[in-house]
Amino acid sequence: MAEPVSDPNTKYKVGKVLSRYDLLDLHAALPEMWVGESGDSKSLRDLADEINTAVLRRAMERAGSDPLDGEAENAYQLLTGDGVSAGVRTQQRNRLERDGVDVEQLEDDFVTHQAVYTYLTKALEVSKDTADDADPLEKHEKRIQRLRSRTVAVTENSVSELKAAGDLSLGSFDVSVDIRVYCQECQTQYDLTDLLRAGGCDCD
Repeated sequence: MAEPVSDPNTKYKVGKVLSRYDLLDLHAALPEMWVGESGDSKSLRDLADEINTAVLRRAMERAGSDPLDGEAENAYQLLTGDGVSAGVRTQQRNRLERDGVDVEQLEDDFVTHQAVYTYLTKALEVSKDTADDADPLEKHEKRIQRLRSRTVAVTENSVSELKAAGDLSLGSFDVSVDIRVYCQECQTQYDLTDLLRAGGCDCD
């Protein structure tokens, strides 16, 4: 399993959509959400629904709305749910259009579970089938790297939004996250990656 790229790969639809709607935190989280730990992984359909709901929420926000908790999820269900009548679906489309959402563009940006699979396996080179066979140290190193990438993406997104809104005075910036482990026995501090790749510290 390869480490995820820091930015969405816009050669693929999922990458284009995540980039277009500034969903960098979700992009960084996708590999972990799919592979996860035992019992914690999400299906491709669940991931597609999560991406589409996030896209809908961001479209509502950009149109000037401030969606309440669960509002975007409910709107997405009314737009795409199998048991939703054509009349109810049309009412939801009209409601979004009145609020300034380009529903036609929105629905064109919705992704399928097949597109999510292609993005994970081709663009991000994530392999769920081989995750359990990986070397334990390598497996955990990659898991932590994914979480670190997510932290960087979320921080960059938050700082950029605060800066754009005028709430934070800051020039050009970069975000980095260093993880260190301190061994109390030999009183030595290690970079996490170096520690894992070395297989341990200098304690006997």
